[in-house]
Amino acid sequence: MTEQPRWPLEGVKVLDLGQIYNGPYAGFLLAHAGADVVKIEPLGGEVLRKRGGLGVPFSLTMLNTNKRGLAIDLKHPDGKQLLKDLVKEADILLENFAPGAMDRLGLGADVLLKENPRLIYGSSSGYGLSGPDKDNLAMDLTVQAIGGVMSINGPEDGPPLKAGLAVCDFAGGVHLYAAIMTALFERSVTGKGRVVEVAMQEAVYPILTSNITSLHRNGWKHPERRGNRHPTNGSAPYNVYQCADGHVAIICVQEAHWQNLCDLMGRPELKEDPRLETQALRAEHEDIVDEAVEAWTRTLPKAEAARLMRENRVPAAQVRNLEEVTADPHMHERGMLHDIDHPEMGKVVLPASPLRFHGSPDPSIQLEPAVGANTDDVLKEWLDMDDAAVSNLRESKAVG
Repeated sequence: MTEQPRWPLEGVKVLDLGQIYNGPYAGFLLAHAGADVVKIEPLGGEVLRKRGGLGVPFSLTMLNTNKRGLAIDLKHPDGKQLLKDLVKEADILLENFAPGAMDRLGLGADVLLKENPRLIYGSSSGYGLSGPDKDNLAMDLTVQAIGGVMSINGPEDGPPLKAGLAVCDFAGGVHLYAAIMTALFERSVTGKGRVVEVAMQEAVYPILTSNITSLHRNGWKHPERRGNRHPTNGSAPYNVYQCADGHVAIICVQEAHWQNLCDLMGRPELKEDPRLETQALRAEHEDIVDEAVEAWTRTLPKAEAARLMRENRVPAAQVRNLEEVTADPHMHERGMLHDIDHPEMGKVVLPASPLRFHGSPDPSIQLEPAVGANTDDVLKEWLDMDDAAVSNLRESKAVG
């Protein structure tokens, strides 16, 4: 008998109290691994639903597919009790509120772990649940600032610049997923749950590895920003180069890469130039390298330059805009990106999870739940409630 394909987290029950990006992305990864993830929101919806003021924000759709929706007023006595009842059935609860928010509701980790000692309670915040900065307000922008990201980003002669993507939010979300899964494995051995936490500031620090290396080489004095060049001045070519219709990124980390590029550019003499004989020397003379490379790339369209380097084993890629990225045939063919007809937004492109589980079904997308869309189903399935009990909760405005 052929074994049916399954998802690795089938049967795992998750209460996702996440908001905006950080927590919801951890819930997204759990949902796309097969867990029954229930997105719990206030009766008016989580904060992200209000962003922009025009229907469902696309960002909310991106991060909340494959979840079910349940709306609970956690300030209502019946709402508090309802969450405790759900926790008794849950494997995981995650949240990314400010430290102490759940405690002030009377629903902190200590309370919920008494209700269910097997619960994995996952918390993500800007600075963590302890330490002198724990109560500082934190958003991706402010964590980029205090975490050092802005100090190393931007042109050499410009001001500090934020990364164009929400790097701290998503670093926090990925690490929260990792912490939850680590604790879930431990529970399979010990039978006991625990609290796991992630601080966005700490999650983004390892991403600064090259830059901290540069700091060390500079005698622990902050190095100058280097734009698109290698942060430790350790490699050349390592830059973004002008093409006839855009730009291409090139990096040569092995001698073979450099030699292949010299041949491709029709500049074999560069291989014999004593100033460029080694990676270290090329980095020292990066202006000469960049001038030679860009003289060649300027003569070609970016797609052609990238194709030629790919065929000649030189690490390179054209710099694409977001329209080009969302149409990427490679990611569409692999099932990472899906063309979806959204009832409010029309045709959109939505991602599946980047985590791949061989032997599981092909990735699929179920659209984000409306606020409380699955209240009846979840309460009946998880708590075996009847229609009358659900109606009573709704009439009391404990649920929506």
